[in-house]
Amino acid sequence: MPGAPGASGAPDTPGAPSGLDHFNAATTEDAERALLACLHSPRWAVRVAAHRPYPDLEALLAAADEAAYDLPRADRADALASEALPGLPADAYSAAHTALNAANVAYESRFGHPFVICVDGLKPDEVLDHVLEGIRSRLANDPEEERLVAAEELRRLARGRLATLLAKDGSPAAR
Repeated sequence: MPGAPGASGAPDTPGAPSGLDHFNAATTEDAERALLACLHSPRWAVRVAAHRPYPDLEALLAAADEAAYDLPRADRADALASEALPGLPADAYSAAHTALNAANVAYESRFGHPFVICVDGLKPDEVLDHVLEGIRSRLANDPEEERLVAAEELRRLARGRLATLLAKDGSPAAR
C-alpha cells in the first residue's frame, strides 16, 4: 500500500529510497552527525555508522542496542549529561513544573546525572504522571542499580530516536 510504513520505518513508495537506504548511503560524517542526535556519544555513533550498510531497520536497531550496552561508563555518563527531562504538556500546571524540577534536583544530587526516561508510546496526558512516578521510585534505587536502569532508558531513547529519524525523510544530511 503506497504511503504505508515499510520495514525501514519510511513510507513505501515504489522506487523511492527508504530512510534506511539514505542512512546507509550517507557519508560517514553525515551518518555520525545524525546518530549523535539520537544519543550524544561519539563512540556509539562511530560504531553504529561503521557497520553500515544495514539490511533492515531491525538489524540497525540491534546494532545500536549492542553499541549502547557496550558503552564504557565514562561515555555513558557523558551521554546522560546531555539529556534533558521530557517536556511537559503545554497545559501542565505550574505546580507540576515545580514538583518535577524538585524531583530532578534530588535525583541529580543523588546520582550525579540528569534523570532519563523513555516516554515513547505514551499519550501526552500520561507523560507527567509517568515521569514523576519514575523519578520518585528510582530515587530509592542504590547507585549501581540506578546506573543500570538509566543505561537501559538511555538505550531506549536512542532506539526510539533512531527509528523516528529514519521514518522522516531519511536523509541524515538534512538534520
